[in-house]
Amino acid sequence: MTKERPYLGREQKFGFPPPVFEGENSLAEFAYKAIRLALREGRFKPGAHLPEVGVSEWLGISRTPVREAVRRLISEGLLANGPWKGAIVAKLDLQQLVELYTMREWLEGMAVALAAHHASEPEIKYLRDINRRELSVSQDPERLVEVNFEFHHALYCAAHNQYLLQSLSSVVDTLGLLRDSTFILPGSFREAHKEHLEIVEAIERRDADAGERLARRHVRHALGIRLQLLTREYQDAG
Repeated sequence: MTKERPYLGREQKFGFPPPVFEGENSLAEFAYKAIRLALREGRFKPGAHLPEVGVSEWLGISRTPVREAVRRLISEGLLANGPWKGAIVAKLDLQQLVELYTMREWLEGMAVALAAHHASEPEIKYLRDINRRELSVSQDPERLVEVNFEFHHALYCAAHNQYLLQSLSSVVDTLGLLRDSTFILPGSFREAHKEHLEIVEAIERRDADAGERLARRHVRHALGIRLQLLTREYQDAG
């Protein structure tokens, strides 16, 4: 990766600094990963305008690779064409939300079933460590979201199927467009933590059927919470 980008002060453009990656082969790939990570972390809110020149200044690169990255993200449904040579962060409607969670339910169930067959002992230990760490950050909403993402990513990797990992990453990144974490509802963290533990225990027992069933139930519970949050948003707006 080129060394042309000093980061000093550029967080002022959007209020946070651009990420630093190692090993990208092109500036367009760097721009794509940087914008996608910001979307996943909820840095760019649904409906927000991302002017091409602003993103270029934020990343410290020319507008050409930014334009290429934006086109790619538009094709993936994470951004939409916007005014003044820019893009708009996509918004998910109810139908898209249900469709995405349906995909996630099947894919995550498959990932856990495969993990029960293929996860190594160190990978299972890592999942248990993350599960324990969830309790230590339960009062820190931002860290809790990060640890939750770490758990699910480790789960997907333990399946040892790169194509499944790519599919799940695409679904999860799109769900990152949603405004709030499901953990804002009272009791949701405790239930999710318990479900995570049950999933890890099924993998440890090498029980693929139970693991898949538990994973799919976990995603359905998450969808139920999402629908509650969406109903609350509509009520507040009305």
